[in-house]
Amino acid sequence: MDAKVLIESFAEFAKSKNVDRPTMIRILEDVFRAMIRKKYETDENFDVTINADKGDLEIFRIREIVDDNSEDIWDFDKISLSEARKIEPDFEVGEEVYEKIELEEFGRRAVMMARQTLIQKIKDLEKDLLFNQYEELVGEIVSAEVYQILGREVLLIDGEGNELILPKSEQIPKDRFRKGDTVRAIVHKVEMVNGNPKIILSRTSPIFLERLFENEVPEVFDGLITIRKIVREPGERAKVAVESYDDRIDPVGACVGMKGSRIHAIVRELQNENIDVINYTDNLELYVQRALSPAKVSSITVDKENKRISVYLKPDQVSLAIGKGGYNIRLASRLVGYEIDVFRELSDYEEEDVDLEEFADEIDSWVIDELKKTGLDTAKSVLSLTKEDLLRRTELEEETIDEVFKILKQEFEQ
Repeated sequence: MDAKVLIESFAEFAKSKNVDRPTMIRILEDVFRAMIRKKYETDENFDVTINADKGDLEIFRIREIVDDNSEDIWDFDKISLSEARKIEPDFEVGEEVYEKIELEEFGRRAVMMARQTLIQKIKDLEKDLLFNQYEELVGEIVSAEVYQILGREVLLIDGEGNELILPKSEQIPKDRFRKGDTVRAIVHKVEMVNGNPKIILSRTSPIFLERLFENEVPEVFDGLITIRKIVREPGERAKVAVESYDDRIDPVGACVGMKGSRIHAIVRELQNENIDVINYTDNLELYVQRALSPAKVSSITVDKENKRISVYLKPDQVSLAIGKGGYNIRLASRLVGYEIDVFRELSDYEEEDVDLEEFADEIDSWVIDELKKTGLDTAKSVLSLTKEDLLRRTELEEETIDEVFKILKQEFEQ
């Protein structure tokens, strides 16, 4: 294979991979210089000139002429006068010899290896370019097409044919994909695994929800409305704290849109995830009240040292504060950065009630704590529920609940 064929075939391959001209020339020169070093041990005194458009390659070995008896005659960049005159009869000591080296002199095997090395270098460069391209897109939304659905992940293809991965753990539980579907997600992270870029997407990240708001709400995109914090239980519920430094803008109204037009598009994308948009405030007690919406809070006690907040509500508001599956209370806690404990306000009738802590000698403390997590802090509040209610709302076993009922009932029978 001559130089022209080698360079032209490589140039064509490089162009098909969108490799720019300077990079292509650099790769060619690196490979030819590696060939020179293998044959001559050094490439310091070689000049390599490449014209990728014409397929031309010129390699010159540059050596200084010294006397035949000189001590420097064995240096890599020296040539004896007698050897130099075999190339050109009128050479003299002190002049430089530019000896052209043909590609064929390296041998057929070396040339074939050079071709394989060139192709491999382009493939490696392509991987680096893909890695760098997606590393810059981390946290941004991309669209890709589903081409294979596996047990633990969904494989997607972007517009340029690159493989992207959406793991099961980064999918919304209600997500159902079919081959050919177009999927939107954010670039979660990019890793190099065994020399290959691994691009991982996510639909469960709070950042995905933030980017959706930027797409649907111009005021968020323009920076007129700031998203202070987002917490999510993917596919179930999310809370978004927003604020605006422009008094003329209602941040919650702008995010929801006329008749919910803006928020509905986001909810559909997230498989009907309920989204609560609330006004951010530095007033912690007011922030907690808004975070627990739609429940109406009667009073709040803040323990800043232990990062705990006790919230007192009317009996009919407790279930609203806790929410279905406990999502509302958990998300509110994460949003404000405090552990929130819910307590029922006592009515006149309930003044005769007994605090669960009074039963600490008969009921294990972890059982009492589990009941309190769901807002059940008195004997009558527990007895007002059925066994099925407690099984659903707590992580207690049926036998434990039966024992608790038995102890509490005995107190009031006495």
